[in-house]
Amino acid sequence: MSSGQQVRAQSAAITPSGEPSDHERAPKDRVRALFDGHRLSPGQRRIAQYLIDHLTDAAFLSITELAERVGVSQPSVTRFASSLGYSGYPALREVLQPLALSAVAGTPEGREESKHNELQAAVDAEIENLENVRRLVANTTQVLEIGSELARSVPLTVLGLRISVSLAEYFAYAARRIHPDVRLVTRGGSVAYDALLQSRSAGGTWVLAFAMPRHAKETLSALRTARSAGLRIALVTDTTLGPLVDEADVALTAGTGSRLVFDSYAAPGVLAAAILQAMADADPERTQARLEEYEQAADKHGFFL
Repeated sequence: MSSGQQVRAQSAAITPSGEPSDHERAPKDRVRALFDGHRLSPGQRRIAQYLIDHLTDAAFLSITELAERVGVSQPSVTRFASSLGYSGYPALREVLQPLALSAVAGTPEGREESKHNELQAAVDAEIENLENVRRLVANTTQVLEIGSELARSVPLTVLGLRISVSLAEYFAYAARRIHPDVRLVTRGGSVAYDALLQSRSAGGTWVLAFAMPRHAKETLSALRTARSAGLRIALVTDTTLGPLVDEADVALTAGTGSRLVFDSYAAPGVLAAAILQAMADADPERTQARLEEYEQAADKHGFFL
């Protein structure tokens, strides 16, 4: 008799799908797409991130105003636009402004939604983060491919430091039910260094890393160690730009809820669950066998009520 979890694993199998159309992509995602594939300097990454985070305002700023808000020089803004293939910042701004207007039209304020309190606003922000993840997985090819790669990596290392520990622990706990050798790394420095080298020596090929803000320098150090050891890196993070993303072979983005005193992680949690499903889909026979074994052990030892 299949357990409930086995039935869910089978029924939730991911069906390959195509690319989302432009109208299905959020304006911020379309702005991010302008920067994808370009090697940007640290200063240019700051400009790009500011444009993403403040699209509705930034798209209408003068070059002087944008430079002041980001904390860079006006020539830096001009070079940034040129590096993207535009004749200058005014040409880039012409592309950004329609996206900014569509973002305003799609907001609750633009739809004259009724007033809500701060807790409701926080929930609304998380719903937007989840909508962005929904758009991310509209084309299932990427998540299916990374799930397959992670499933084949034995051992598989899961890394999460500081605030990202909880996401890494959740993923590793679940992954151990369907994968024969999952190694969790939640401490940086020499501990992470040794664990990553040992994983590679044992035959591992991939690391799945979680990096939520504020991003720890030791996470960057660990990713560089993994890369130097010959491990490939799949990164779940909240931003599409920056040194962490530069170190990753694959970066999947999911925003954190930041309207309350402590961040919330609904979107990264759903994305982690989607990757787990893709791992299960990659080797369904192994998945079913391991889930069956787990359920039998759980029943034998009375793990649950």
